[in-house]
Amino acid sequence: MLVTTDYTQKQTVIIATVIKNNKQYKEEIYELNSLAETLGAIVIKKFIQKIKYKNPKTFIGKGKIEEIKNFIIVNNIKIVIFNDNLSPSQFKNIEKILTSEVVDRTKVILDIFSKRAKTSYAKAQIQLAQYKYALSKLPKLWTHLEKQRGGIGFRGPGESEIETDRRNIRKSINKLKKKIKLIDKQMNTQRKHRKNIIRISLVGYTNVGKSTIMNLLSKAKVYIENHLFSTVDTTVRKIKINKQIFLLSDTVGFINNLPAQLIDSFKSTLLEIKESDLLIHVIDITKNNFLKDITYVENILLEIGIKKNIIIKVFNKIDICRELNTKNAIINKKYMKNILFISALQKKYIKFLKEKIYAFTKQKK
Repeated sequence: MLVTTDYTQKQTVIIATVIKNNKQYKEEIYELNSLAETLGAIVIKKFIQKIKYKNPKTFIGKGKIEEIKNFIIVNNIKIVIFNDNLSPSQFKNIEKILTSEVVDRTKVILDIFSKRAKTSYAKAQIQLAQYKYALSKLPKLWTHLEKQRGGIGFRGPGESEIETDRRNIRKSINKLKKKIKLIDKQMNTQRKHRKNIIRISLVGYTNVGKSTIMNLLSKAKVYIENHLFSTVDTTVRKIKINKQIFLLSDTVGFINNLPAQLIDSFKSTLLEIKESDLLIHVIDITKNNFLKDITYVENILLEIGIKKNIIIKVFNKIDICRELNTKNAIINKKYMKNILFISALQKKYIKFLKEKIYAFTKQKK
C-alpha cells in the first residue's frame, strides 16, 4: 500500500523546520524549497523555529504548531512539508492538530525519484525504497485511510489488518529485491565484457551540471532541467579523446540527508562508481556551502572504498560565480592538485577537462 502525495496543479504548500543556527536555516530551507518546487509545488510560507531540541511528540513547539494551524485554516493549505524524517507518532500527532497532509523530507525525495525514473531498473530501485519507507510509516498510512473512509465514530484498523499490510509490503520488497538482483547479474555480465575499456563516472551533488558535462563530452542528449534530480537513471555513453575510447557514466546526484532507503536501493549505482577507473567530481562553485557539499559526497565515496587519487574535482558554473577569485584561492590552497575550473553551460575550458582525462589514462598505462 503506497500512499502518494498530490503536488499537481501547482499545489500551494508550506514548509516547517527547526534550526540551531541561522546558517543552517539558509542552507536547509533553500534546499527544501527547491525540492518542493521540483515536484511542481509553490511554497507560500516558511515556518522556522530556533530550538535546541526537537519536540519528540510534534517535532516543533506547541506555540509554533498553533501558528501553523491558524495559517492553514486562513489559507486553505492541504500539504505541510517538514524538513526532517518524522516518526509515525509525530505524523499522527501533527496531522491531528493541523488537519492537513503532513509530508517529511524523505517522502518528498522519494516522490521526486518516483517521478523522474525512466528505466525499469531505476523504477524497481525506487519502488523498493518506497516500500521500505511505507513499512517504517505503516501506522501513519492507516491514519490517512481513517480520514478517507471518514468520519465520526469510525473505528481504526485492528492490529491484524496492520499486520496484513506489513506482510504484503514485505512480500513486495522481496519480489523487488529478486528483480533487482536479476538485473544486477545482467549488468555485471555487461561490465565484464567491457573491462578493457577505461571507465569514468561523473559524481557530485544534485543539480551541479553533471548531465551538461556528459552531453559536452559524449555529444549525447541526456535530459537536462534546472531542478534537483532532473535525472535519476545512470546513463552510460562512449566518448573518444585523442583516439582513446572511454565509457562515461552520469550517476544520480547526492543530497544531504539522502534517505537511507534510497542509498540501500541504489547500491548497484554506487557499485558502478566503485568500479570506475576515474571519477570526475563536479561541484557547483556558486554555492556558499560548496566545501560542505564536497565533504558530504567524498565521505560517501570513502565509505564505499574509493581512493582519492582517482578523483578530479571540477568546479563548474564559473561564469556566474560572484566571488570567483576568493573561492579560487581557497580551493587552490586546500586541494592544490587534480582540480579544474569550468563553465559547462558556456563550454569554457572543456578542452582542459579532456586533457586531464587523457593524461590520467597515459599514467594508468
